Amino acid sequence: MKIEIKNKKAGFEYYLLEDFIAGIVLAGTEIKSIRAGKASLKEAYCAFSGNELFVKNMHISPYSHGSYNNHEPKQDRKLLLTAKELKKLKAKIEEKGLTLIPVLLFINEKGLAKLKIALAKGKKLHDKRETLKKKDIQREIDRGAI
Repeated sequence: MKIEIKNKKAGFEYYLLEDFIAGIVLAGTEIKSIRAGKASLKEAYCAFSGNELFVKNMHISPYSHGSYNNHEPKQDRKLLLTAKELKKLKAKIEEKGLTLIPVLLFINEKGLAKLKIALAKGKKLHDKRETLKKKDIQREIDRGAI
């Protein structure tokens, strides 16, 4: 069974410039909830704390069979990247208008949880309208109406 939890609004709200795959530090009940598909990236974002990168506001539901060992649903989780990648990202983030957002949470072939994060730039309202127009036109073409 393949687990892929997507941030569907990411492509609509942002221009995705560059992708990175990061590991996540998780507790035992968190990985069990992710494997059950009980996670959401809807309001999540990435931020630096010192020289470490954390994903904030990512919701992982408490594990149904977890006891007192259960985790907090929206706690900060450390992301694992190389020092070179972290330095590069920190320099890019300090530029005006760029941010890091989680795009995809998945389980790789080794059974480890990975988070695909993207360096992104926010879209303006007219850009979002243009994206919707392109989507509508493509949908009409796919239907064969045009």
